[in-house]
Amino acid sequence: MNKSENKIIIYQVLTRLFGNNNNHCKLGGSLKENGCGKLSDFTTKALNEIKKLGATHIWYTGIIEHATQTDYRRYNIQPDHPAIVKGKAGSPYAIKDYYDIDPDLANDVPGRMKEFENLIKRTHHVGLKAIIDFVPNHVSRQYKSDAKPEGTIDLGANDDTSQAFSLHNNFYYIPSTPLKGQFDMKAGAEESYMEIPAKATGNDRFDAFPTINDWYETIKLNYGIDYANGHTSHFHPIPDTWMKMKDILLFWANKKIDGFRCDMAEMVPVEFWEWVIPQIKTQHPGTIFIAEVYNPDLYRDYIHRGHFDYLYDKVGLYDILRNITCGTESATMLTRCWQSIGDISSYMLNFMENHDEQRIASDFFAGNGRKGIPAMIVSACMNTNPVMIYFGQELGERGMDCEGFSGRDGRTSIFDYWSVSTVRQWRNNGKFDGKLMTEESRSLLQFYTRLLHLCREEKSICEGKFFDLTYANRNGWRFNEHRQFAFIRQWGQEMLLIVVNFDRMPAHVAVNIPPHAFEYLNMPQKEAYKATDLLSGQEETISLLPYKATELSIEATSGKILKVVFDACPQG
Repeated sequence: MNKSENKIIIYQVLTRLFGNNNNHCKLGGSLKENGCGKLSDFTTKALNEIKKLGATHIWYTGIIEHATQTDYRRYNIQPDHPAIVKGKAGSPYAIKDYYDIDPDLANDVPGRMKEFENLIKRTHHVGLKAIIDFVPNHVSRQYKSDAKPEGTIDLGANDDTSQAFSLHNNFYYIPSTPLKGQFDMKAGAEESYMEIPAKATGNDRFDAFPTINDWYETIKLNYGIDYANGHTSHFHPIPDTWMKMKDILLFWANKKIDGFRCDMAEMVPVEFWEWVIPQIKTQHPGTIFIAEVYNPDLYRDYIHRGHFDYLYDKVGLYDILRNITCGTESATMLTRCWQSIGDISSYMLNFMENHDEQRIASDFFAGNGRKGIPAMIVSACMNTNPVMIYFGQELGERGMDCEGFSGRDGRTSIFDYWSVSTVRQWRNNGKFDGKLMTEESRSLLQFYTRLLHLCREEKSICEGKFFDLTYANRNGWRFNEHRQFAFIRQWGQEMLLIVVNFDRMPAHVAVNIPPHAFEYLNMPQKEAYKATDLLSGQEETISLLPYKATELSIEATSGKILKVVFDACPQG
């Protein structure tokens, strides 16, 4: 499928937090004290509301069973030592059993896989597609699958722990050396956590002394690279880990999910992806693979060789838009940004929030959700590629709670049992009637709903050409190129003039449209065109001429998407 034929809108949601109604959560509270959202909270009504927002896909974050401080021994689930669990709930990225659903999410713990299968059916029933995490680089330190299919050998079960590296091992070892973590190895338990020999830690730490700043709760998976001996590759015969991870991907693909968001994909050799993704897609055509990759030097390799459908655009567009929003970078940097990935722009996944980043409305970012509007317009409308929002972003969630493990950091905790106030108010016990929402949340939700629908409905955005107007507006008359950004999207006889104002003050701008834009986009010139601002619905008259600037007014931290429809037989 041509990527421009269907612009993807992903709604990421931390599954355990979405449906939690507790408005009196305790700092570092247990499951019993703070409660936990369930798979069943994603009712048909809830999923329809997410679809109404404009979403095409929903990324259920934290579905697979991960290490936790909650005791599920009565369900024959091995407990985790608290020293190697972050927070009471635990990190969704410290996978404990690749073949199971996290028991926190189930109403009936023994029936948790059936509850997940029903969730996928409901998701598809309302017309959404489902994405889950695949965490290929590391697992929890006490990984043990209780739910693996018959005949499946557990990760590490047959490892030769006397060898630091072996092609046949699933983990890396520090032979004859116990783990001596530079963190609290007891964490309230009667006995200290013991690991002999120590295994390499998930963030490529190949010694026995991980610190509190490492991914100390995880262990690194071995894909055939001997890091201790010059990063030498051993891919023939196929490493055992490759085979096991392929089976895990097929297990979940057989559950009829529609895609995988692959955590820290760049820490796994591209050769593995080159080998595994085509095999999954042969059996499950249409399955999408999204890579978390932060090194731009690897982008093209993971797309063209690794067969990923989309990559995070974090260190490019996200970082620049964040800096512009915060006033520390010029909007002219957006030109350099898109130019650097021009040949692969349709493969990039744009976002302004996810579970790793600070909330726009937090004190650590913009302090108010509305101040992120210009950045969101650019992120959503600049190209044909997918765009993602994180649950609560559309409501102005501030992420300023001190939930537990991670403290007050402007993020919504992925480690703790908690309840997200704006989401709780929006849900209103599953009624979604708006009665508990603030006016500010209602207004922001209206903006996001309108914007995301435009991304799907307007051919100029989901299929059209792009023309950056920055170069024609440097040192312009009534146009501050550092605080305003303007570009054109065009398809057929339709044109969108998109202008955003990052400034905290209203602006009356004059946008120069150069002769080359008229030639490249085949746009007719005219003194007065009727234009509709697709965000507000208001009409205004604008000029589209190469020798006269287009004048318009924009509110503070806002933007306009002005649509002009040309005559079939344009007049000069």
